[in-house]
Amino acid sequence: MGGFEDDDEPLSKRVKVMSGESGGFSNGLSGSFSMARQLSSQGNNVEAIGSKGVVNKAELVRILAEALYSLGYSETGARLEEESGIPLHTPVVDMFMRQILEGQWDKSVSMLHEIGLDETIIKSASFIILEQKFFELLEGEKIIDAWKTLRTEIVPLSVNDERVRFLSSFIISPSRNLFDGSSGKESRLGSRKKLLEELRKLLPPAVMIPEKRLVHLVEQAVLLQKDACKFHNCEVGKMSLLTDHKCGCDHIPCQTLQILKEHNDEVWFLQFSHNGKYLASSSGDCLVIVWEVMADGHVSLKHKLSGHQKPVSYISWSPDNNQLLTCGVEEAIRRWDIASGECLHTYEKRGLGLVSCTWAPDGKSIFSGVSDKSISMWDLEGKELKCWRGQKTTMIADIGITTDGKELITVCKETIILLFGWETKSEKIIVEDHPIISFALSEDKKFLLVSLLNEELHVWNIDGCTKLVAKYKGHKRSRFVVRSCFGGLEQAFIASGSEDSQVILSFSNSQ
Repeated sequence: MGGFEDDDEPLSKRVKVMSGESGGFSNGLSGSFSMARQLSSQGNNVEAIGSKGVVNKAELVRILAEALYSLGYSETGARLEEESGIPLHTPVVDMFMRQILEGQWDKSVSMLHEIGLDETIIKSASFIILEQKFFELLEGEKIIDAWKTLRTEIVPLSVNDERVRFLSSFIISPSRNLFDGSSGKESRLGSRKKLLEELRKLLPPAVMIPEKRLVHLVEQAVLLQKDACKFHNCEVGKMSLLTDHKCGCDHIPCQTLQILKEHNDEVWFLQFSHNGKYLASSSGDCLVIVWEVMADGHVSLKHKLSGHQKPVSYISWSPDNNQLLTCGVEEAIRRWDIASGECLHTYEKRGLGLVSCTWAPDGKSIFSGVSDKSISMWDLEGKELKCWRGQKTTMIADIGITTDGKELITVCKETIILLFGWETKSEKIIVEDHPIISFALSEDKKFLLVSLLNEELHVWNIDGCTKLVAKYKGHKRSRFVVRSCFGGLEQAFIASGSEDSQVILSFSNSQ
């Protein structure tokens, strides 16, 4: 009960399978086996290479051969096997792979025992082989044979009863569209190659080298070097395989390029737009200035936004970067058009002041902290949609929202941060041991950077269960609000202001 019979040449003569195509043969035919001694003879004499003596030569050669085949260099791969005397696979494994591609299902199942596998692996591998046989019989309209295969071969394996029930449904309502919407020899060959890849994942690596193993090892080495690089701030794609990677401190901005002097009082808040094209600054002079970032990295003044009667303590860019929210100290929130510099709307609450502001992720509504410790939600035209009363916020201006827009983040008490599910009214809290000065979200909104009164910075993972993942020290604070932020490529650094006129940069390994 093998595969379909074809009028053309058998698959073993028509197809030369390489690792990149199906994880296939060393040379495709058994004639090459005489050129390489069997793997079983290598176990008693393992030769290690490399300065540390930890690299198994035979394994390395096999991995190299697999890489050559997967890259399409089949002749070179075969030559490596011949010259080294180390085959990519044993003759038994090569025979097994050929049987899979030729649809010799009964022989391939029997061959699993000759390979010398654990009984559990044999059952699992037999299941997916016989499943392929089942589908091909259905494809050939051999319904009775398919039913016999299911009852007498697949069911006795006692593997994955739910999958067996699924297969049974095809007997009741057989489909002619089982293999990627196509039919014929090409479709069957493609599905058999996919079966080989599933078997490759199932069988031990010593039996069948995992697909693209060399590339995986090289990627691991590159990423480990990146993680170990103290000043890493460049894209992985620019890292060379020809030398060990190490960024110099010149990859970190450490020189003053420009001084902006348009404000007449202390600068209270800075924030770049999401696309990096603009910088907004607010000050004790009640002004907000929008700066445009030029191609050479310098910034030029675009707008001075006036209208607030009190110092501006908070800024929030719209998701599309076209509008800006600004919040005065216990005053009002203003929404500005960046192109024109025009104030589009002012949000106020009678008898109360607004202390913080942020956008909903869809840009269709905004949230604000209120001086009575509540949180309000507004539409863009100024209608208050909802108000959540109680101890939801404090006079600290920081407010954030998760990427999915379902949780608001505020400081609800001196030492407590609240993650408030505004739709479900659920509440999660982060409790610190010292008063909270400010906080900032990472770009992906998965990490929260908290600045504390005791001159520590704490990084919390808020993606799912909240967890403290890192602590940083070094900045000085005694009188003012000191803000910190994530920065650099992939948010790899923590930057913090300091009252000793320094900017402190720390490497973030929390992500």
